[in-house]
Amino acid sequence: MEPRSFGTVKNPATIRAFGEHLRTLRQQRGLSQQALADEADLSRPTIQRVETGHLCASLDVLASIARALQLPLKDLMDFPEPGAAL
Repeated sequence: MEPRSFGTVKNPATIRAFGEHLRTLRQQRGLSQQALADEADLSRPTIQRVETGHLCASLDVLASIARALQLPLKDLMDFPEPGAAL
């Protein structure tokens, strides 16, 4: 399945917000993009594209990332919506 471009994604700001959240989680754990990719059995460009909001990740990719970060998927997905009050 091909990644969805911003032209077909309904909420690109949410995709970008998730990418920022993922970057923060990765950095908090002291992992490079390559280290996370290796742990998740993904490519480094996939991690980079998710973090920059250029890839609307599939559930399979998200589950792999959550396992690599040793987080339940629901915790990986717990990030503030763009524009939401904190």
